[in-house]
Amino acid sequence: MIHEINTGDTAWVLASAGLVLLMTPGLAFFYGGMVRAKGALNMIMMSFISMGTVGVLWVLFGYSMSFGDSLGGVIGNPLQFAGLTSLMSPDAVVATVPALAFVAFQAAFAIIAVALVSGSVADRTSFKAWTLFTVLWSVFVYFPAAHWVFAFDGLGAEHGGWIANTVKAIDFAGGTAIHINAGAAGLALAIVLGRRIDFLAKPMRPHNMTLVMLGAGLLWFGWFGFNAGSALGAGTTAAVAWVNTLAAPAAAMLAWLVVEQVRDGHPTSLGAASGLVAGLVAVTPAAGSVSPLGALAIGALAGVGCAFAIGIKTRLRLDDSLDVVGVHLVGGLLGTLAIGLFADPGTPAKTAGLFYGGGLDQLGRQALGALSVLAYSFVVTLLLGVIIKVTVGFRVSKADENSGIDLAEHSEIGYDLSPVYYSSFDGVRRTLLVEPGSLPSHVLAHVEAIRAASPSSPTDLDHASATKERSA
Repeated sequence: MIHEINTGDTAWVLASAGLVLLMTPGLAFFYGGMVRAKGALNMIMMSFISMGTVGVLWVLFGYSMSFGDSLGGVIGNPLQFAGLTSLMSPDAVVATVPALAFVAFQAAFAIIAVALVSGSVADRTSFKAWTLFTVLWSVFVYFPAAHWVFAFDGLGAEHGGWIANTVKAIDFAGGTAIHINAGAAGLALAIVLGRRIDFLAKPMRPHNMTLVMLGAGLLWFGWFGFNAGSALGAGTTAAVAWVNTLAAPAAAMLAWLVVEQVRDGHPTSLGAASGLVAGLVAVTPAAGSVSPLGALAIGALAGVGCAFAIGIKTRLRLDDSLDVVGVHLVGGLLGTLAIGLFADPGTPAKTAGLFYGGGLDQLGRQALGALSVLAYSFVVTLLLGVIIKVTVGFRVSKADENSGIDLAEHSEIGYDLSPVYYSSFDGVRRTLLVEPGSLPSHVLAHVEAIRAASPSSPTDLDHASATKERSA
């Protein structure tokens, strides 16, 4: 069957791809604000690096592994679309859009799936080891899981994955392949790396709630592309998904704040941000198969469930730094299983859950799909984490963790509050981020060269030093 390209659908999918890609910088801000100031830049970089590594892998063979012709329902043929050259033809069509538009959309999914995992190991992870992990986890965990869940027969290739086509579990936009997958991986890595220094001994509050709220807003904005874009067309399915993506996080945010008010005596901005993300996670697999009322119910369940789930980690002494397990694993499970209860046959999916007379059949399918991805991701991630730990080392030293992972791993800091001194040499303005009395020998030589070149004109460094001495 030859599909024709629909320009409206193509425009919507390409716009959605851009929205989904924006979610990764949004996640970077969200995570970056939640850590302590001395690790903010490193946290942001852990999200950004996934755009580099996964973007390259996706072009080379990642798309083929995810959507190529299935090898036993387990993995796509990695050579079928390698390099994507064969998909540039006008005849290369997925649904009603150019194949490369679908490639672009799914690439953004793969990128943020990897980035999500980083929140579980914040403040203590070697950037070199994390970069290696993004490569290995994409190849051995995400690409296979995406094939199982997203690769329907006849979509990108003739034969697809076993969960989509044999189990027939519904995952509209990534509740299993992305959120349960990332949450299970986060749990495994948190176990492998162990707890941060002073975990539970000292408060580790978010250092910048402004960044957190900005990141949450960008995530919600991008999520409309994430969910509604998964319809692969500008039609009724996309509209249903869009409204559900509004309803569920709204209900989840309110539910989370109610829990905080009752439990803690006050609602928090972190609770509002975490609640809306939990609602977004939960509605992701269900966005195309439940009504707006069903989305409200799923959101409320996620808000309450995830709010209580994040408190369990302290009792288990599990240092899931930014609640990847409590929000993404628990939220993904709640949303995926809720399809078996709230699926409405009046939606374009035309599937009936238990509450709509469909019995337990769909609930069983949802449970099988969710638990399969959870188990696979946890076990393989645990193995990958141990391998990296015993080879290149996965964790920074205690000294680097105490002094600040930003400076140790990147020779940069997120917030530069030190004195800045300037000098000019041959018309080039240079910045010296050191105290004048403790300049290294090569810098002192440079300063002396400036003085010798213009003995009658003091440098900016001299002026700064004099000002400092007068103020003292």
